[in-house]
Amino acid sequence: MEQILQTTYLWLKAGHVIFVIFWMAGLFMLPRYYVYHQEAPAGSEEETRWIDRENKLRKIILTPSLIMVWVFGIALATAMGFWSSGWLHAKLLFVLGLSAYHGWLVSYGKKLAKGQRPLTGKKLRLLNEVPGLAVAVIVVLAVVKPF
Repeated sequence: MEQILQTTYLWLKAGHVIFVIFWMAGLFMLPRYYVYHQEAPAGSEEETRWIDRENKLRKIILTPSLIMVWVFGIALATAMGFWSSGWLHAKLLFVLGLSAYHGWLVSYGKKLAKGQRPLTGKKLRLLNEVPGLAVAVIVVLAVVKPF
């Protein structure tokens, strides 16, 4: 039984890590796409191409990866009995924050597609740092398990 649990754990962990990488890649790319989109002339063919690219990134990579991160993460925590661990609670807080950031990015993309440009390119560039900082904390919590 222990061998089955260890094998399952390794597959769940591998799936979780793979989809975290895909999700993070998308979270790094999308705000950059938004910067380029905002720099394109309104109503231009270039703007139309950016809207298409953003939609594809969200629908093909970002949202499916987000879902799989949660599925594998919940399965992993359940299989290993991590639900009472303090480090997991802290990690989940940051993952919820990244999920909210993901949702905000989706809503911002919809505004851009409608021709609204509420943020400057500089602010979008700064927001591009959010996932990097969050993932650094998440990795420390998951690997070091400080509490």
